[in-house]
Amino acid sequence: MKTPKDISVHNLSPLASDPRNSRGRVHETSKSPTRSEFQRDRDRIIHSTAFRRLQYKTQVFLHHEGQHYRTRLTHTLEVSQISRSLARSLGLNEDLSEAIALAHDLGHTPFGHAGERALNRKMAEFGGFDHNLQSLRTICMLENRYGSHDGLNLTWETLEGVLKHNGPLDSVPDLSFLPAGLDLEIGNFASLEAQAAAIADDIAYDSHDIDDAVRAGLIGLNQLEDLPLLDEIVADVDETWPGLEKGRKIHEIQRRLITRLIEDVIENSAMMLSAAGLKSPRDVATAGRQLIGFSRDMQARERAIKDFLFEKVYRSPTVMKPARQGEMVVESLFEHYVKTGDIPGQWQQKLLVNDFADAIPARETIQSERARKCRVVADYIAGMTDPFAMAEFERLEAESPATGRQGT
Repeated sequence: MKTPKDISVHNLSPLASDPRNSRGRVHETSKSPTRSEFQRDRDRIIHSTAFRRLQYKTQVFLHHEGQHYRTRLTHTLEVSQISRSLARSLGLNEDLSEAIALAHDLGHTPFGHAGERALNRKMAEFGGFDHNLQSLRTICMLENRYGSHDGLNLTWETLEGVLKHNGPLDSVPDLSFLPAGLDLEIGNFASLEAQAAAIADDIAYDSHDIDDAVRAGLIGLNQLEDLPLLDEIVADVDETWPGLEKGRKIHEIQRRLITRLIEDVIENSAMMLSAAGLKSPRDVATAGRQLIGFSRDMQARERAIKDFLFEKVYRSPTVMKPARQGEMVVESLFEHYVKTGDIPGQWQQKLLVNDFADAIPARETIQSERARKCRVVADYIAGMTDPFAMAEFERLEAESPATGRQGT
């Protein structure tokens, strides 16, 4: 079959990641006649079990609180679309940026950051829990769909972007779960495509959390008039459509906010890249700073929006009460599974001492029996959806000692 021209590499910047020059995959595969290597990564991620589970994982508001609030899946799709827009405008590889955006939250726990905090506390003795590292564990080890290898076998560039899209790592995490010989160069900056996905994450958060918070009644439209950038946007919407109905008005505000933030990133990043005088993706890795980001003025405005959301939304009783419940559920499940090994299906076998070799690769530097058991439990809980975690918690509560369960 004749291979069609790959339109994904046309008009790429010299600083962009070219799939034809990819560092490849740990396990060699045949070439696709219709897709680039980064397009194949994107498809593998979309078809993964972990990606489907994002539909029922919390973003800010619990999944059952309203049909129109964002979930971890809809957030991921918004990040993906914004990252593609940024990549396209800057001459970067859209497919790589999209793949990184689609994979960046695969390791998130049920109940959002509340679940992550709970697992981090429970795993403190064994290196803690971080959703970025868990995303990497998921795509390299836990997603087992292929006959010849564990994991999704993604390209080096996508794996690097998932790990370092927020920048080089300050400390050296335990990456012994990675395939042998895979060096993701944790001290270097990630590709421009990964940096675009990271700033797209911020843009998506800012815009959709304002939208959801207004719809939830946590903040009023009048409060947006006191925020830098949003004051100008609200005034523009009011001038264009005086007396506009609330639902339409918040959408007009949101779309303008996204546009303003994206345009600032494009303009500022183009100037930084031009001034940096870099010649290749390797120069990006060793540049010593992020090269995709907001201008200084917009950075201050965006920070003010984040501070406002933190105070009025993320720390509000409406969000904190179910978040604390989520933490309690995760901690309770963790304690029960570690104590009893009461995990259904194949995971139950992974908690048995003689089967640890199947649960965690021998290369992973986990020495004690308890440490291995706790890591398997953390992997299992992190993969749960909100409703599954609640159903498990309620099942265990119903089987408590008072009603016949022996254990926790």
